[in-house]
Parts: sequence; C-alpha cells; structure tokens
Amino acid sequence: MTTPALSVQNVSHSFGAFRALDDVSLTVPRGSFTALLGVNGAGKTTLFNLITRLYANRSGVIEVAGHDLRRDPGPALRRLGVVFQSRALDADLTVQQNLMYHAALHGIPRSKARARVAEVLAQVDLADKAGAKVSALSGGQVRRAEISRALIHRPELLLLDEATVGLDVKSRAEVLALTRRLIAEQGVSALWATHILDEIAPSDRLVILHRGRVLFSGRAARAAPDGDLTRAFLELTGVPA
Repeated sequence: MTTPALSVQNVSHSFGAFRALDDVSLTVPRGSFTALLGVNGAGKTTLFNLITRLYANRSGVIEVAGHDLRRDPGPALRRLGVVFQSRALDADLTVQQNLMYHAALHGIPRSKARARVAEVLAQVDLADKAGAKVSALSGGQVRRAEISRALIHRPELLLLDEATVGLDVKSRAEVLALTRRLIAEQGVSALWATHILDEIAPSDRLVILHRGRVLFSGRAARAAPDGDLTRAFLELTGVPA
C-alpha cells in the first residue's frame, strides 16, 4: 500500500505564548522503523499527544493509515498502538488480567481475547509471565508487556515515546530489537521517539526535531554520511557537546 502509516503535515501547537511545535511535517512509511530524535523538550511528547488526540490539533493535518484524525478519529485511533513514557499497566494485576481488560476496551469478545492475549505475549517473549503480577516483572519485561498491550487490537502503527527510558543497557537493547522484529515479522510500522543516538541505525528513517521544528527528515545515513550521527546532530541543533 502506498498510503503511509502516518502523515503529519504542517502541524503547529502552542501552550499560551509558548510554541511547542512549529509547522511540523513528517511521514512514517508502511513497514518502517522511523526514529524521532530530539533532546528533552524538543516537542516529541507534544506531537505524540496530538497523534493520540490527548490534545486536539487545530492546525495542519494528521492522518493515520489514510484516516484524518480530526475528521475521522475512530478509524484513525483504531489503527494506533501506543507505548507512552509513563507506565500504563496496573501493577497489582497479572499480565494476562491487564491485557484482557485492554482487549475488552477494544471490543474484543472474551471468547477471542484469551487466544489473542496468548498470541501477543508469545510475540514479545512473555508467554511464561501471563500469570505473574506486573509488580513482579523487571523493567524490561514491563516494557515488553506494554508493547503486547499496544498490539492487542492489531494496530498498523506503533507509537513508542522514549520506550527505553529507565532501562539497563541489556533491557534497552531487547526492547529495541523486539520493535524491529515486530516490523519485520508482523508488518507493523513504528515511530520511535528517543533522545539516545545509538538506538538509531544508518538505514533507519530519521526525523530530527528541535525546539518544535523539524531540522532533518530522511535516512540516518544521509544525515551523517561519515557515520558520526552525534556530530551531525550537534551541528544541526547547536546543542553543546
């Protein structure tokens, strides 16, 4: 399909006099890993809040799988799976109970939900943790469980906002590898917001957001032909080394 998983065109957003996003445009092609790179305060979370309709976009156009978020929000949101920075699972419930509840929110009949829960837990390598309370999981396991929650309704696009924050190096690598594997094996697309440059591969699509503006959009290798993405990022943004 030629329709992108996500299209953001000329979107701005302000909080009073502060302009958090300024004429932002970006595209996430189908089946792609697109990294949204920016320091804290660049506007990444504001953009995610607009895409998920936690904030209403009053300028520009946001389309998810061809559905205009403002004119046709239901079909657009049904095609989204979201992993926010803040934890979204009830720590006192088991992983399965959390996912069954989320399946019910998406209107999945209980007769089908158990099989779907088992399926997504297998996809994130947590089949053996279905009966464990979330409070008993490691940080990396919690993140993988949250990704399984985001997958429960078979979305076409995953939004992951700083999904590796607070994780150790091993867990961070596992969550990143899992996301890439889901793209390759399940055909989903992903917009991966991060401030960590070494999470980005040269072949990834890259959008650099700084102070609410897009400074670069294209292959990461094009941003840094010499392979030094850190240097390229610092030169583009003027952030002190």
